[in-house]
Amino acid sequence: MAGTLYVVATPIGNLEDLTLRAGRVLGEVALIAAEDTRQTRKLLSRLSLGTRAVSYNEHNARQRTPTLLDALREGDVALVTDAGAPGVSDPGAWLVAEAARAGFAVVSVPGPSAVTAAVAVSGFPADAFHFLGFLPRTSKTRRAVLAQASSLRATLVLFEAPHRLRAALNDIAETLGDRRMAVCREMTKVHEEVFRGTVREAIAYFEAPRGEFTLVVEGAGEPPPAAPVSAERITGAMAVARASGLSRRDASAQVARELGVPRRAAYAAWEENQG
Repeated sequence: MAGTLYVVATPIGNLEDLTLRAGRVLGEVALIAAEDTRQTRKLLSRLSLGTRAVSYNEHNARQRTPTLLDALREGDVALVTDAGAPGVSDPGAWLVAEAARAGFAVVSVPGPSAVTAAVAVSGFPADAFHFLGFLPRTSKTRRAVLAQASSLRATLVLFEAPHRLRAALNDIAETLGDRRMAVCREMTKVHEEVFRGTVREAIAYFEAPRGEFTLVVEGAGEPPPAAPVSAERITGAMAVARASGLSRRDASAQVARELGVPRRAAYAAWEENQG
């Protein structure tokens, strides 16, 4: 009988956050595909489980997948990462896609998430948020990614390593401005900390960052209202369009589109060019 692939979320720090269902599944499956078997064995030891685990990470995912698909033909398999849900800035998406393509059932066993945990304590709106994952390692590409998200009004969420935190914060300040943010460090662990302030204040506060960071940044505000377009500017644009040989209809459509004014206003300005 074909098995089921269980995508199991594991604690992001505090082992007590493992759900009862996740513990049961990890004890019942025939095999666990783990990002780091050493980390997973610590969890299994805490649960007094002896389930066999094999490594499944970004370096061996494609090579190891056929073996795991063979295991699924014999029984159930659980997929876990070091912390949180597989596939969220962690390995796992490839195996899930291949298992589903091969016709196996894929079942989520949800649980701890650094993303939702950080958003929940940030104080920023969570009805919509945009997850950027880990930012690129170089400043140029990091700023390019941030620039693409700069106009989003949704709350922004991202991960960052301690040795790149200050550089990332500087790029956020330069690209997004000195927005309000929450910097969540070591979520659910002994030294958990949530800093709330502006980006510049966070740069000053984290002089020697240590631990794992989840950053929550407020979204872009309402865009400023557009300055009104003067009648003279509309008339001048229509004159240029007319001189280029456009008809009144085509000139009105072009000027309305370029200046963001009603088409009828551009159409009426044609008369100003008469005589």
